[in-house]
Amino acid sequence: MNPIKPVTPPNSQTWRIVHFPPVLLVIGVVFMVGALTTSSYVRHLLRHPDNDWSTLLIAILVAAIFVVFYYVFARFVERRPTVAEFELAGWAKELGAGLLGGLLLFSVVIGIIAAFGGYRVIGQHPAAVLLPVLAISITSGVTEEIMLRGIFFRLVESWLGSWIALILSAALFGALHLKNPNASLLAGSAIALEAGVMLAALYMVTRRLWAAIGLHAAWNLSQGGIYGIAVSGFRQDGLLIPQTSGPDLLTGGSFGAEASLPAVIVCTAFGIALLVVAHRRDRFVRPFWSRGA
Repeated sequence: MNPIKPVTPPNSQTWRIVHFPPVLLVIGVVFMVGALTTSSYVRHLLRHPDNDWSTLLIAILVAAIFVVFYYVFARFVERRPTVAEFELAGWAKELGAGLLGGLLLFSVVIGIIAAFGGYRVIGQHPAAVLLPVLAISITSGVTEEIMLRGIFFRLVESWLGSWIALILSAALFGALHLKNPNASLLAGSAIALEAGVMLAALYMVTRRLWAAIGLHAAWNLSQGGIYGIAVSGFRQDGLLIPQTSGPDLLTGGSFGAEASLPAVIVCTAFGIALLVVAHRRDRFVRPFWSRGA
């Protein structure tokens, strides 16, 4: 398929420079830094440490800020008449499918770990523990998908093709998690393989961000909010109080089940299946040197 390209006015040298993919990527990063800065200000202004509902409200506002910055970038820098990644037609179906997919995938992972004796439930928390995890899930699902898939993957893909964009974006996604608590090279590699590939492939299938946002958010919410497992190294209380035991290869250790072998196998397999679907739907973009004029 053809990549999503900016609309460059004819005979405009300035816009040709702006729309040169590496330049456009740098500008996109600047917009994301602007979204991060604005979000930090909103958090500082509205934060109430003892109120989980205010935390949830802030998460929704942060998500909205990133969507607005992305929309402004697409409409006024790329000059695209429509922002297909956030078109509203069918959005609920795609978002819902992503949410359900994230819940099912992580449930399968936990089921495998439990079957091998690595996870069992020893108690439960009240439903109120879901609020802070829900806030984190909304924030990470929206902001990381916009930055990693909407900006980085999409713009690199339009230049260097789907395969190179897939490799680079997955590697970047894994590397960004290396700064998290209890992270290791193994954990970062697991994130790159299972989530980096899977989420980029899901974007390739739909060519929109709704499903990827839903899957990402539900994965984090299920992991921390339901099963009480650390989310990428950050410990969270969930509805269930777990007891984990066994080797880190089975449970993921203190980083969380994302670093476990079951998660790598299940989610990488799902990501490969999505790539097959994308290929059959002709959703792969060739690099610029093989596209011709």
